[in-house]
Amino acid sequence: MRRLRALLSGVATAALATAGLAAFAAQQASGASADATALSNRWYAAAPYLMPHDNNPPDAGAIMDASGLKAFQLAFVLAPNGGGCSPTWDGTSPVSSDTAVASVISAIRAKGGDVSVSIGGYGGTKLGQTCSDAAATAAAYQQVITKYQLKAIDFDLEEPEYENTAAIAREIGAAKILQQNNPGLYVSVTTAGTADGTGWFGKQMLNEAKAQGFTPNNFSIMPFDGGFNGAAAQTSALTNFNAILRSTFGWDEATAYAHEGFSGMNGRSDTGEYFTQADFQTVLDFATGHHMDRFTFWSLNRDRQCTLPDNNGKTSGTCSSVAQSDWDFAKYSVKFAGVTPPTTTPPTTPPPTGSCTAAAWSSSAVYTGGTTVSYGGHTWKAKWWTQNETPGSTGEWGVWQDLGPC
Repeated sequence: MRRLRALLSGVATAALATAGLAAFAAQQASGASADATALSNRWYAAAPYLMPHDNNPPDAGAIMDASGLKAFQLAFVLAPNGGGCSPTWDGTSPVSSDTAVASVISAIRAKGGDVSVSIGGYGGTKLGQTCSDAAATAAAYQQVITKYQLKAIDFDLEEPEYENTAAIAREIGAAKILQQNNPGLYVSVTTAGTADGTGWFGKQMLNEAKAQGFTPNNFSIMPFDGGFNGAAAQTSALTNFNAILRSTFGWDEATAYAHEGFSGMNGRSDTGEYFTQADFQTVLDFATGHHMDRFTFWSLNRDRQCTLPDNNGKTSGTCSSVAQSDWDFAKYSVKFAGVTPPTTTPPTTPPPTGSCTAAAWSSSAVYTGGTTVSYGGHTWKAKWWTQNETPGSTGEWGVWQDLGPC
């Protein structure tokens, strides 16, 4: 999923400078803040993903007030849907003429926060696929950095691009150029996770980075959509990924963890896995205990409770499909940044159970072995006595057996 290559030649450097000046002029026209104050890298490392153009974008200021969050990972910058080597939001909105995202960024900065921008993501056409070489790819991304005065950027390298060796080489090369030309720029590289850490394409990306002499602040994996069953499977994948980083770069364990990141998915994943608040807490404890560099998730657009239980067994881009208060998952990012989030009263009961026939689970009820309840559109059976242990959470022993959708 990621590869970047090549140093700027004199001609490319001049082109990059020209592109940067043009982007800066556009920034002034759009009203984007030109004097952003950088946060600590820990905040950029904790920034959850937010789509400003899609999936019913929430109000960033409201999230900041409710959760204490200060940093957002705005997604995604892509190549134009019609082709070309100029940056757009979601393939449709040119960065050069953008005012909408610039307005969101200005509002966040006015409240003392900041943003990183993520390039790539799942699907769509990436600039690494359409630009001619690493220098041209970097010049396109430099327009984004200059316009929004970015202090951080994320290369989210996944399908279909990360299967394209040449495209990944251009992406890694571009990342290296941006790192050199923007001193202090926080760079994360995100790719797919597997039970073994990451798959063949992820390992090839790491080898490309090694070959080019490129080391970002972190390489992050996304341990979901791959048969993961809660936090234990995720922490196992992170442990295995650490071994891959050690063998690839020759790092010791501590150095590898210091360059490792986690990018999760809150609630129901695309393949029907469930990750609850308890799972996030377990992975957070693992990340902080091992001094990992990054803890983030997809996405803030989903950090809300669905109106229907379990969203009728479907993954939503606008809600999590688990019982929660708004912005519950954002608070784990806040904790990773080293800040205590505001306290709120958590939900004591799940959303209505719809067609489920078993009684709805209640946090105050006492259950004995064999008792069935409804929760999140599924029927669950208690293995033994329990109270106030949410179905679907791993807990200490995993008391609830999932009997499947109602």
